[in-house]
Amino acid sequence: MPKTTIEKIETLQTQIAQLENQKKELIQQKKKDERNARTKRLIERGAILESLIPNPTAFCNEQIKVFLEKTIATDNARKILENLATQDSAAATEKALWEKRPSGAATAEKAKVTGQVSG
Repeated sequence: MPKTTIEKIETLQTQIAQLENQKKELIQQKKKDERNARTKRLIERGAILESLIPNPTAFCNEQIKVFLEKTIATDNARKILENLATQDSAAATEKALWEKRPSGAATAEKAKVTGQVSG
């Protein structure tokens, strides 16, 4: 039985409402994933920091903050950070180049460069 124009409009409005709810859910999930990734990163980096400081429980957060601020403010630390950033950028570019090639060509090229034989 054919729908009237009003019924079609109501159906479309229902679909729009459902899609808007799906969009909200996806946005909420994305935010949750970003928070979880940030929390994980903070925990991992805090653990790294504590593993490098002798007797880390002897220092309060403010002391650790001052130590890091003064350490990072040195010219040597800035150079190291710049080099790390450059390496990350170069690695990302290289990865992107590998990913752009057709899978067979990329595998063959990578094997040639690394000296690995696929089998």
